[in-house]
Amino acid sequence: MILLIGGCGFIGSHVADSLLARGLKVRVFDRRPEALRPPLAGVDYVIGDFSDSSLIYEAMSGVDAVIHLASTTVPATSNLDPVADIKGNLVATVQLLEVMRTTEVRKLVYLSSGGTVYGIPETEVVPETHPLRPISSYGIVKVAIENYLFMQHKLHGLQHVVLRASNPYGPRQGHTGVQGIIGTHLWRTARGEPVEIWGDGSVVRDFIHVRDLAELCAAAVQSDVAGCYNAGSGTGASVAQIVDSISRTVEQTGCTPMAPVYKPGRSLDVPRVVLDITRACRDFDWTPRIGLDEGIAESWQWVRGQVQGA
Repeated sequence: MILLIGGCGFIGSHVADSLLARGLKVRVFDRRPEALRPPLAGVDYVIGDFSDSSLIYEAMSGVDAVIHLASTTVPATSNLDPVADIKGNLVATVQLLEVMRTTEVRKLVYLSSGGTVYGIPETEVVPETHPLRPISSYGIVKVAIENYLFMQHKLHGLQHVVLRASNPYGPRQGHTGVQGIIGTHLWRTARGEPVEIWGDGSVVRDFIHVRDLAELCAAAVQSDVAGCYNAGSGTGASVAQIVDSISRTVEQTGCTPMAPVYKPGRSLDVPRVVLDITRACRDFDWTPRIGLDEGIAESWQWVRGQVQGA
């Protein structure tokens, strides 16, 4: 049995699909049910707050491994209230680790952040050995959690896999506009709303399709390895390139793309992050398979369907 914490969210819903496709039993723990589809057959759902350690303890019954995807903040919001970021994510995760130690569940896959833990990269492509110098509370908390996992590994034998994910996108991505340029741009375009871009479009990111990330999570939880791994596509695309790709995709479906409104850049946005994924490809026998243009086209069709069906 895999306990999937955050399994009703954007990434978690796809991880649940990947686990089920591998024939694994899944228990999902989340604050609320999935918003975009009904409960999955055969999945045991526990609805509650991640900070409720007693409920986490109950959910751990019969569990062999944990995949921890939950986060109460995103990079753009974490600096607004660092104390809440620490309480909601760091403290709650340390409580989870104590419950896992008590219940003798010794396998954990944790979703960290390849886009924030390294800070401003010193290299064109960032390996896992790059110094960790985050410039947002979100990244600082992620690094702190990684350190606690290492401590549990050394002191209590926790077999942990940290996946430092880049920028996931794809179907079921939310439309609140606080995270994910591709999803936000597509939702706003489908609704005929203005699209805002922070900076001049030169910021470069590593974008990974959510199904590729979900497959990596599933492979990691079934593996015997431990340590930190980058989880991205291994290639970079600028915001301007993303805007161009979305415009081409939208035009090909007979719709009118929205011209973006450029706003001043944000200090929390590092100029360029492209991840070296060599280790993850090797150790998990995994390769990202969905290209950016293909993924954007699929995401656009899904978003259009959601808006038209609303």
